[in-house]
Amino acid sequence: MKGYEKYFRGYFMPPVPCYDWVKKEYIDKAPIWCSVDLRDGNQSLIKPMSLDQKVEFFKLLVQIGFKEIEVGFPAASETEYEFLRTLIDGDLIPDDVTIQVLTQARPHIIKKTFKALEGCKKAIVHLYNSTSLAQREQVFKKSKEEIKEIAVEGAKMLVELAKEAKGDIYYEYSPESFTGTEPDYALEVCNAVIDVFKPTPNHKLIINLPATVEMSLPHVYASQIEYMSKYMNKRDSVIISLHPHNDRGTGVADAELGLLAGADRIEGTLFGNGERTGNVDVITLALNMYTHGINPILDFSNLPDIIKLYESVTEMKVYDRQPYAGKFVFAAFSGSHQDAISKGLKYHKANKLDTWSVPYLPLDPKDVSREYSADVIRINSQSGKGGIAYILETNFGLNIPPKMRETVGYTVKDVSDKEHKELTPSDVQTIFVENFVNLKTPLKMLEYHFIREGDLFKVMISTEWNGVRKDYLAEGSGRLDAVSNAIKECYNLDYVLTNYNEHALESTSKSEAAAFVSVKFNDKETWGSGIHEDIICASIYALVSAINNQYK
Repeated sequence: MKGYEKYFRGYFMPPVPCYDWVKKEYIDKAPIWCSVDLRDGNQSLIKPMSLDQKVEFFKLLVQIGFKEIEVGFPAASETEYEFLRTLIDGDLIPDDVTIQVLTQARPHIIKKTFKALEGCKKAIVHLYNSTSLAQREQVFKKSKEEIKEIAVEGAKMLVELAKEAKGDIYYEYSPESFTGTEPDYALEVCNAVIDVFKPTPNHKLIINLPATVEMSLPHVYASQIEYMSKYMNKRDSVIISLHPHNDRGTGVADAELGLLAGADRIEGTLFGNGERTGNVDVITLALNMYTHGINPILDFSNLPDIIKLYESVTEMKVYDRQPYAGKFVFAAFSGSHQDAISKGLKYHKANKLDTWSVPYLPLDPKDVSREYSADVIRINSQSGKGGIAYILETNFGLNIPPKMRETVGYTVKDVSDKEHKELTPSDVQTIFVENFVNLKTPLKMLEYHFIREGDLFKVMISTEWNGVRKDYLAEGSGRLDAVSNAIKECYNLDYVLTNYNEHALESTSKSEAAAFVSVKFNDKETWGSGIHEDIICASIYALVSAINNQYK
């Protein structure tokens, strides 16, 4: 691919080595979460949300457990101004939730922002200006000192206006395009702002270090964050926040390594919606922690309903392979995967394990309101015998004998292959019944009557073969053996009954039993199944079905 020569690495490593984050194995506690769905997420939509949709989404975010929610840029448009006023005037902001509003470091915008906040009990005013080398040189054409002065003057105005505000005002500052800013200069600007805001441990300042554009591998971002965390003034009074975008597809990795490097807070969106390739996906981050045994604080236990509302108000779609949320993320089509999952689930159930370690399933689907039967095993032409048997057992109570599963598996997969479609559990059951259960062609059992004489059973059978009736008397060591002998002698058949299994059908409302039989004619072995309220009848139907499958 031509043209790569024009690109250069437009980021900067810290002036001193910062790799202590490498020594940490995992994130040991949840960060402070801030949703930016209603601002960053909304501005990425082709059709921005209406006022009613925003209110509905806000209520969802509160329900999930977000305690900080950025509601917009009220000085930028009347729609966002009206939304903020609706939340305040309608008393829709719970006492334990802090709204956040964004403002550029420009006097008239800051003043309008504070006007929009009148009557708000508690808010974070998020001030930003761009500090990157590219922006300084190409956009603003200003020196480092001039760019820093913009941040300082904006901070001073926030402090002055906050004195007049009746609500509790917290501050946040972002050196926008942080990833393209020299770390020592970013530190200089942030420290200058800290000097203005004068935060305390009881009234902390948020310093947000955004990956406005992802420019490096995640470990570089982590090193930049560690540098800022180590050398920032009044660190005990500062909350370091991350706002990763996803230009390189590593937003989650940036966030996770950034937390290891000392960050305290994450700004992100549900499902990663945001500008360009999106923001960091809060659901993925939170559930990654959850699967490491860490309480993420946020509640995604009803993920299907969250998806439904999200898709409704944003008109976006959650991709089928979206981590944790996509409809196929727990699904196994591969035969070996299905077999391992099926055995793992049975192992966990049999051993009543308190810990989760099922192969191929890092998260228990039930924890996010997904169902094993509908989500875990999906049947198509790539599926295996174990997965198909799992579907029949969990949905219909049919415990297919291990030796029969291959035959059933090939039969089901052949239908999927020829019809070029995924099969539902109902489809699988229909295929099984049509090909194995109570088959009546060419042989049909009409009647049977037993007489026991000592250790032997005599039976009189009445059968049809392609519509022609015959009666025959024979005996055997057991009822099924007697019927088998009668069929052999009546029709001069030479086969061996090779397998027999039976069990009660607990999943049905009626008290039924299922039987499974295989017979071998020379080298050809076929299977049949019988289902009936009487187990003897079920076993006879299974035998007849196995014989009929010899003549397909």
